Amino acid sequence: MLIGIDASRAVAAELTGTEHYSLRVIEALLEIGAAHRFRLYAPREPSLATAERLSAGEWRIIPLPRLWTHLRLSLELLQNPPDALFVPAHVLPLVHRRRGVVTLHDLGYLHYPGAHTLWQRLYLDWSTRWSARVARRVIVDSCATRNDLIAAYNTAARKVVVAHPAGRDLHLLGNPSDDLSPLARWGLGTGFVLAVGTLQPRKNLIVLLEAFARLTGEGRLPAEARLVLAGRPGWLSDAILAHANASDLRGRVIVTGYVSDRELAALYRQAQVLAFPSLYEGFGLPVLEAMQCGLPVICANTSSLPEVAGDAALLVPPDDVAGWQSALERVYHEPELVRELVERGLRQAERFSWRRCARTILDVIEELG
Repeated sequence: MLIGIDASRAVAAELTGTEHYSLRVIEALLEIGAAHRFRLYAPREPSLATAERLSAGEWRIIPLPRLWTHLRLSLELLQNPPDALFVPAHVLPLVHRRRGVVTLHDLGYLHYPGAHTLWQRLYLDWSTRWSARVARRVIVDSCATRNDLIAAYNTAARKVVVAHPAGRDLHLLGNPSDDLSPLARWGLGTGFVLAVGTLQPRKNLIVLLEAFARLTGEGRLPAEARLVLAGRPGWLSDAILAHANASDLRGRVIVTGYVSDRELAALYRQAQVLAFPSLYEGFGLPVLEAMQCGLPVICANTSSLPEVAGDAALLVPPDDVAGWQSALERVYHEPELVRELVERGLRQAERFSWRRCARTILDVIEELG
């Protein structure tokens, strides 16, 4: 079977969550799908590293600066159709063969519309509705997203298949003895609170900042404790940055901007805890990655996060500032709790792998063939 794959996200210059998913799931599909041919579509040439990782696929570079999916990819599929098409990120092109499979990562824009511009909400609603309707099968990252999709768009349950992603294997990058060099960029030592993700309202970072400010103001955390916000500023990030720069937190909150995988691995290994108070996640990749790196986790008890964390994290309601204070204080003062969370986290992380994710997707594609 000739399987076409939209690899546009995999060739992005900076890889965030969806881009990492695209790269890793394509790589795993190529590894396990030797019985098939894979044609990878992209608007630009891949980097040398990406081309090497995906060398088992045949590349089709089809440039277009705007509306690439619906115009340029549609035209390519019309002229040279594959037997099946897989889109790892959200949107099937307007023209495609009937055997289309798409991954829809989350429906956060429906739960928290204020976290998106009006144009983003309209496009996400249209594109998700379109893809869910015309796809032969829809892949989702979690049971929570599956339930959302069925409820919001009346998608047939038989069409929606859960294929849990995995992490970026950051625990395999570098080693602890090399971590202090990347951390020196921000003047960091060890034992800090780490939050990972784009700075935007949905990540609920103001609650975390308030909890951290109360703890430090009351002297209930070590004097050297810092809060690190690792991620680039997103839409409506001004309020978050204002809180981070408030007088009661000055010098104790570090905003890193975009971090490389190597830097993020060092942050995971040297932090005291990952704090992830997000209001809504389709999967919550930082929770899994932190557990892989042996870092205890506190996360919100909403959406997919309990599904990812299992019994390996402290779960707190996202708007409960006092609950976040208590949880943060515990991981600084209860070493036995930390050891237990780390052990459970390592076991929980073993349940997720890219090969399992890709195997589920490939089974779906082969079933349609």
